[in-house]
Amino acid sequence: MPSHTIRPPAVAGRFYPADADRLEADIRRYLIDADAPEDCEDYPLVKAIVAPHAGYPYSGPVAASAYVHLACTDIPVKRFVLLGPAHFAPVRGMAISSAAAFDTPLGRVPVDDDGRANALSLPGVSIDDDAHAPEHCLEVQLPFLQELFLDFSIIPLLVGETTAEEVAAVLEALWDGPETRIVVSSDLSHYRDQATARQLDGETAAAIVGLRPDALREDSACGRVVIAGLLTVARGHGLTAQAIDLRNSGDTGGPSDRVVGYGAFLFTTPAPAAY
Repeated sequence: MPSHTIRPPAVAGRFYPADADRLEADIRRYLIDADAPEDCEDYPLVKAIVAPHAGYPYSGPVAASAYVHLACTDIPVKRFVLLGPAHFAPVRGMAISSAAAFDTPLGRVPVDDDGRANALSLPGVSIDDDAHAPEHCLEVQLPFLQELFLDFSIIPLLVGETTAEEVAAVLEALWDGPETRIVVSSDLSHYRDQATARQLDGETAAAIVGLRPDALREDSACGRVVIAGLLTVARGHGLTAQAIDLRNSGDTGGPSDRVVGYGAFLFTTPAPAAY
C-alpha cells in the first residue's frame, strides 16, 4: 500500500541528539569503543540482533556492540525487519506503519512496500500509525543502521497483545535471504537494584543463548514476546545465539538502585558459499 506520508522523528533531542553532526559523532564513538570482531573475513552471517532502546547515553554503548557485528559482512544488506514492543498505545497483534519513510536527523529511510504488503497479508498485522507516532523503540535503531549501511529499506513492526507463535509466523514470512536482516529492539529487566538486575538479566541471557523461549520470565524484557518469537524462528533455521554485551543503566552512567538492563545478542549462521 504505497503512501506519501513521512513519519517524523519522535524522540530526537531526547533519546539521542537532534543535531546530525553531534548524533553522528556520538554513534561513531559508541562504535569505536565497542568490541568489534578482529577480522570480518569468514565471519558468520549475522542474520538477527537484539539491541536495547533507551536513551543513547545509557544504552547506546550496548547497542553499538551488536551493530559492529551486524556490519561485519560483505553481503549487500537491502532490508531490515524492525520489531519492538509498543510502549504508548494499545496494540492488538502487530502494528505496521503506513508511512512511505521514517525520518531521522541523519536522513530518510524508506519503508519496504512489498515487505509491508507481505506482513499485512498475515493474521494479526494491521496499519496503526497512532502507535508508531510517539514510539521510540524502532526509531533509536535507525541512526545506527544509517551510519553503517547504505540504500536499505525497513519493515517497521510494533508488537502488542499477541503470542510468540504469531511473531514467529511474521518473521518466517519476512525471513528472505542474507540481504534481509532482523533487528529486535528490547531492553531487559526494569527498575531493579543493580545486583538483582544482573542476576535476572543473566538468566534472560542464558535463555536467549539457549534458544529457549519457554525459559523467559514474564518480566524478563519489555520485548519478551518479540524475543520469544525470534528464538522460535532462529531455532528452526539452525541459528546460533551469542551474548555480546550485558550491562545495565547503572554501568553506563545512571544510579545503581533502580536500573534498566541492556543486552546485545547475535543470531548467526555460516555465510553462504556464493558470497
